[in-house]
Amino acid sequence: MKRLSHCSLILLLSLSCFAQNVWAAHAIALHGTYKYPADFKHFDYVNPNAPQGGELFTSGMGNFEKLNPFILKGLSADGLQNLVFETLAVRAWDEPDTVYGLIAEDMKMAPDELSLTFRLNRKARFSNGDPVTAADVKYSFDQLMSKQATPMYRRYWNDVKQMVILDPYTVRADFKRKNHELGLIICELPIFSRKWGEGKPFDKITLDVPIASGPYVVDSFDLGKRITYRRNPNYWGNDHPARLGMFNFERITYRYYKDSLTRMEGLKAGEIDFIQENSSKNWARSHQGKRWSQGELIKTLFAHSNGAGWQGFSMNLRRPLFQDKRVRKALWLAMDFEWMNRQLFFNLYTRSPSYFSNTELAATGKPDEREQKVLRELQKSFGNKLPSEIFDEIPAPPTTTPPHSLRDNLRQARELLTQAGWTYRDGALRDAQGNPFKFEMMLHERFEERVSAAYARNLEKLGIHMDYRVFDAALAQRKEENFDYDMVWGMMGGSQSPGNELFDYFGSASRDQPGSNNVMGVSDPVVDSLINRIIQAESRDDLVTLVRVLDRVLRLGYYMVPHFYSPAHRVSYRRTLAQPSVLPRYYSIEEWAVKAWWKKPDEKESPR
Repeated sequence: MKRLSHCSLILLLSLSCFAQNVWAAHAIALHGTYKYPADFKHFDYVNPNAPQGGELFTSGMGNFEKLNPFILKGLSADGLQNLVFETLAVRAWDEPDTVYGLIAEDMKMAPDELSLTFRLNRKARFSNGDPVTAADVKYSFDQLMSKQATPMYRRYWNDVKQMVILDPYTVRADFKRKNHELGLIICELPIFSRKWGEGKPFDKITLDVPIASGPYVVDSFDLGKRITYRRNPNYWGNDHPARLGMFNFERITYRYYKDSLTRMEGLKAGEIDFIQENSSKNWARSHQGKRWSQGELIKTLFAHSNGAGWQGFSMNLRRPLFQDKRVRKALWLAMDFEWMNRQLFFNLYTRSPSYFSNTELAATGKPDEREQKVLRELQKSFGNKLPSEIFDEIPAPPTTTPPHSLRDNLRQARELLTQAGWTYRDGALRDAQGNPFKFEMMLHERFEERVSAAYARNLEKLGIHMDYRVFDAALAQRKEENFDYDMVWGMMGGSQSPGNELFDYFGSASRDQPGSNNVMGVSDPVVDSLINRIIQAESRDDLVTLVRVLDRVLRLGYYMVPHFYSPAHRVSYRRTLAQPSVLPRYYSIEEWAVKAWWKKPDEKESPR
């Protein structure tokens, strides 16, 4: 197949696509250009000369029951997707929304943007030595889009019509409609062999060791306790520019702990080498002592530019108790972040004002001219379904910083509850029928209890009783998959360019789909319309405007009580570990450590 020159190909693809969408042979960038040229050697945030060898011990929480991360039933082992399964292309961690070919050597978008063709890397091999072919790509797609896989993939790739085999090493993804993000997200398709599971139905492949093309294979495991991955000595991608300098450990073991406290003891005892700390209390009080003072453990912050996404006390609108927006706003008013940050978090956090905090996508003040134009269009289509205050200044989360106070906030909350038919009598807030206002908060971790307890105390001042308790990880997952809770700690990872995942978190179709991430039960035609427009945005400016409008609509629904975020990753790690001198910008610290760190060759392994 004759190859176009790099410059000619860029010109051709730029002319054939929407303005500012760049499609190239080796990379795809959304709404902009890509950083690394076709002949790049490695990513800037890796060390191409990193020594290889040694073993990394890290942690998993709860337990695991399966080696297939793509089916709904059961908990899958940590590390599988990062270490065992490769994708058609991989995202760069130092530029927003750009992917570089991996299993796919070349990627070419059709002039009408209704299909994307992949030419596969002939070097790509599965762990059993078989070549990765177009038939394997189609098989992987078909299995993940079937009802035997978790429904997340059907929602994520809903606009991908089919995979078509053109020849043994060329496959085409056909799209149902133009969707600027589809080219990126279909590149994230994980590829596995047709021989995995030996012909079993896909949802019955649970403990069969995966046959995939990643740098590691499953070496051994003890269900719910430990899993060890061994580097494949015949890994095909050692010198690939998207892989050079990565996957430096000979073995990687995940040891499982019931909670964060026992995990911390595991770090101190030398059972594991690395912890990302999400609890500010643990960070301030537990990450210290002899191991740290003697230099055996290093405590540090790694800065990032990640979007904060959202996290908060999420109300389940499937419950009648939370149907009234006035009730939801009252609950929104009852959280005292400033007290929590001072008394519980050592002032380490920043309040999250938005569903897209720490990005330019967060709505602020009154809508600008571009946002107003979108809002007027929505008014024509949906009329009074838009919040009446949508053109006003977007309200910031309530504060208790003087001259504001918790007392004032609770007074406003009580007025809203009264308007909604709730009055205080006989020692509790009650509705017209005398039923008390009470509900349960489902928790996943012990550290969540402190925050929930502080919130519960404020609710008691309104006459509302909130129970809260930590559930077993497996039970909590089942309850969440079936939306069997009143309130839960919901969250969504941050993105610089949100797209199809928004359907999963906020789309009406995902509201009653078991296993979806629509934990709040959002079902709003205005939200659906905005998400459809977001995924078809033709420029970065359009995307930013539309997401800001979506942020306004969601925030004025008062579906959750927003939490907080940290602008840096908090980590303690063993001194035997080293990392590249250049930090990524948009990254998960655990994924970066597993993929790009290495064991210092002059440091001896401690006994385990």
